[in-house]
Amino acid sequence: MTRVGTFLAGRTRRRVLALSGRRGIDLSRVDRLPQRLTWPLQRDGLDVLARLGELRDREPVHLLTSFLGLKVWLVTGPGEARSVLADQTAFSNDIRPLVRANGSAAEGDIGGLGFTDPPEHTSLRHLLTPQFTMRRLERLRPVVARIVEHHLDQMASRGPVVDLVPEFAFPVPFHVICELLGLPDDDRETFRDMSAARFDVSHGGRGTFGAVSQSRRFLMEATRRQRSHPGDGLIGDIIRDQGDAISDLDLAGLADGVFTGGLETSANMLALGTAILLEHPDDFRSLTERPERVEPIVEELLRYVSVVQIAFPRFARHDLTLAGHRIAAGDVVICHLAGANRSADAPPGRDGYDASRAAAPHLAFGHGFHRCVGAELARLELRTAYPALARRFPDLRLAVPPDALAFRSLSIVFGIESLPVRLEGGLSGG
Repeated sequence: MTRVGTFLAGRTRRRVLALSGRRGIDLSRVDRLPQRLTWPLQRDGLDVLARLGELRDREPVHLLTSFLGLKVWLVTGPGEARSVLADQTAFSNDIRPLVRANGSAAEGDIGGLGFTDPPEHTSLRHLLTPQFTMRRLERLRPVVARIVEHHLDQMASRGPVVDLVPEFAFPVPFHVICELLGLPDDDRETFRDMSAARFDVSHGGRGTFGAVSQSRRFLMEATRRQRSHPGDGLIGDIIRDQGDAISDLDLAGLADGVFTGGLETSANMLALGTAILLEHPDDFRSLTERPERVEPIVEELLRYVSVVQIAFPRFARHDLTLAGHRIAAGDVVICHLAGANRSADAPPGRDGYDASRAAAPHLAFGHGFHRCVGAELARLELRTAYPALARRFPDLRLAVPPDALAFRSLSIVFGIESLPVRLEGGLSGG
């Protein structure tokens, strides 16, 4: 396979490269982002800020700010977001010129599906798609069920009060992804910290891209070890299929995207979804009493939580008009998935969690050719884990008052730090 970055040329890349060279832009060296840029990542508990909803209703495409000489547009309208996310002609995802001022590629370079454009993106995604077919996922179903039951057993042995985040929400997707990739799981806590850090913008680009480099190095070594002895998972399958046609860097980038994309998002969905279900005990009970309710409940949780708050940034390839606004070539366009999923165009009261309504399309997994390749694996995990949790612990309840829960304040992937629960009996807060 051609080296990452070889395909990408054209007006947008030249313009951004020239801009980064002239202004010395390198996001990996930025240690703090201004509040005017990060406020859309804040929430009021589980809800997006009222300010964001007001902005969406008034101006679904809004000039958020200028940062390092780049205009940053925020898209909160669902129709406008779908339009941007599906358009591979007008927008580019290639952020690499702004990560290294000279735009060079080197070991540890950020890459992978999220930050590449066709045809490079098409070639890379083609390698992953066979790993996520329904046939492959059916083979994973008993593996997921076994992992879920194992960690429920672990929780039961450590009760009656446990923290659901480290005991269940994190280890379930962690071990599923390890099985999928064919990786050992020795460095669980180390990799957990890396995964969370790459989505946390509290320390600007320096912290985020530093975490990317750490996890990439970890997976680079894992990939190199499998060159001579391919494992049973995704990494080994691609090595057997592609051989030397794919570089260690490109393969590590794919593995890194699968690992971190499937770990942090699923872990926080499991934790946050459980917190919501404990506030809606009828839905929690129905997971075991009415199996047909599992799918709509999971879809409503995905829509409401919108754990991935914003999509990968897009860069305008050329001057264009979006919702009446002139977007210049090189401008940054950010689609706010959580905001678009709480649309005023939806049925009344749609902003709140309500699984009794008919499921509506949502953007929890993105949209278009960059839509999350592991969406169905995530659904499989959630549809397995929530009912199993309800069956094992039908009297599960929060062990602290709801207002004592601490959510992440500035993270692209919304999350919760801790979820203390009482497995059976007792009173909330006891």
